[in-house]
This record gives sequence, structure tokens and C-alpha cells, in this order.
Amino acid sequence: MDTRVALITGITGQDGSYLAELLLAKGYEVHGMVRRASTFNTERLEHLYADQHESDGKLTLHYGDLADGTCLSNLIFSLEPDEIYNLGAQSHVRVSFDQPLYTVDVGALGTLRVLEAARVLRKQKDVRLYQASSSEMFGKVHEVPQSEKTPFHPRSPYACAKVYSFYQTQNYREAYDLYACNGILFNHESPRRGETFVTRKITRAATRIREGLQDKLYLGNLDAKRDWGYAKDYVEAMWLMLQQDVPDDYVIATGETHSVREFLELAFREVGLSCDDYVETDPRYLRPSEVDLLLGDATKTREKLGWTPKTSFAELVQIMVQSDWEIAKSESFASHRKAA
Repeated sequence: MDTRVALITGITGQDGSYLAELLLAKGYEVHGMVRRASTFNTERLEHLYADQHESDGKLTLHYGDLADGTCLSNLIFSLEPDEIYNLGAQSHVRVSFDQPLYTVDVGALGTLRVLEAARVLRKQKDVRLYQASSSEMFGKVHEVPQSEKTPFHPRSPYACAKVYSFYQTQNYREAYDLYACNGILFNHESPRRGETFVTRKITRAATRIREGLQDKLYLGNLDAKRDWGYAKDYVEAMWLMLQQDVPDDYVIATGETHSVREFLELAFREVGLSCDDYVETDPRYLRPSEVDLLLGDATKTREKLGWTPKTSFAELVQIMVQSDWEIAKSESFASHRKAA
């Protein structure tokens, strides 16, 4: 059988790196699109390059940008991938209020550029596309829990961009018979989460405070509730969506909801501290319009894809804390060595 070729936009992010691992382990030839920057931003992929000789697949990175339609189309036409995973976006919800035009250009029109290139490629060969949708699309929720049939009520520029992408993906599926799926992923975290996201911000701070490297942690809304899962589990669901006979849209979630405060308490407890002694709220981190509660109903995913999350909420927090604790210990050692 010929080696399958996959293209991942957003490959340098949390989900992209885990997905690349999964596909390489399955023998894919993996290509990733990377925005050029003055500093290297491929640290999440470095271990894959180091282990590449041991893998059945191959990893290649290409410069590109979802805002550059010509570059994007040329890349897709030259690679002729069997599967496209569109994970690229400006994905920080709070930042989207500060950069709405950029967020929408990359997150909404960027998706349209990918879809249009896939539509043209389909004239030459079969191609399957995964679009990274988000539970943020539900926003001010109309029902609890949220399923594939729940109406959207986005509450941020990021969420609005994702709603646009969701419906364009459906439209290309119906209008052009393109194999295209939306994965409505609820919050998913890991040690590779960006440090500006609340969960990683918490685990970094808890471990740094424990090692004497930081005094306080400032956060926004501690009462917001989310359905949190492990990103490494969730990328398997992305792949499974593109292996079905018929394309469809799926909610990926754990079916449990926990507050930011609960995450905070578990993380600090893991390092033997009480968060009450070190955490303060700061209005700078509040959103102009808040999403209070997200809870996913992944029944369809469980029944049709056979996918269920493997990692519990408590295990997720522990995984993240232990990973960041190792980093904090190394930072502490370096700091003391420099002082000496």
C-alpha cells in the first residue's frame, strides 16, 4: 500500500505536535506548514526530528501562512496530500478581542483558503479534510450538555471565526462533495499547552512558586467551568474522523465540567501548597463577554468512532504539574548556580 501523505497546518502548536506523532507512528509521510519567525518555534517537534530514523514515516516542514492564499494553494497542489488537518489559527480567546481582524483573517478566511485549495485538488485525487472547530462556538450556551445539534452563540472574535469555518466546511461538503469533517473539540490541555493559556499558566506558576521562583499568580474569572481533556487523547479522534466511509461532524469531550478554581486547587495541592495563599484576581484577564459553562456530549463520537477519553481530569492536572515541576527545578538549579 502507498504511504499516505498528510498536511498539518498549525503543526508547531500543541495539537499539531501530538497529531504529527500519531501519524508518524502510523507510517504517514507528514508535512507541516510553519509561519516564518525571527526565532525558532519548533521546539514541540524537536523530539520527532531526533527520533525520525526510528519512525516508519517522515516529517517535513514548509514555510507558509493561512493568510497567504497563493502560498497555501501552491503547497497543497505540490504535496497532493491524502489528508489535510487544518489546525492553524490565532487560538487565544482573550487575545482575539485585542486582535479581531487578524484572528478572523487567519481563523475564518484561512479555513476558506484551505477548503478552496482542497476543492481544486479533489479534481485530481481524493482528499480528506479535518477542520478544527471549537466548543467556544457554543458560547452563551442554549442547553447543557452541548452536542452536535446545539445552536451556536459565539462570544468572542475567535469563536465567531470558528463558526464561519464550521459552516464553510459543511457547505463545501454539501456543495462539492468534499470529504470534510468538523471536530468540535472541547478544552484540551497538556504539558505542551502555551504558557499564556490559563491551565498552563496555573501549572507553571504553582511549580515556580513551590521552587521559590515566583511570588504570586494573577488570574481572571475563577468560576468559569470547562470540559477539560488531554490533547494527546483528542488527536486520535481527529484521525478517526477521516477514516470513516462518510464525512460528518463530531463533538470531542469528556462529559465532565470543572471550574478554573478546581484546576487551581488540584495543581497547587500537587506541589503541597494552598492556592489561597498565592492567587489573586486581576480584571485585566477578564473577557469583555464571558463563556460561563461548557460541557460536551460526545455520545455520537463514542458510538460512531469508538473513541473515549483515556485520561481523567485529575490525571491531566498531575501530568501537567509534574512536567512543569521538572522545568521549575531546572530553572531553580540554574538560578542558584548562576548566583554562586
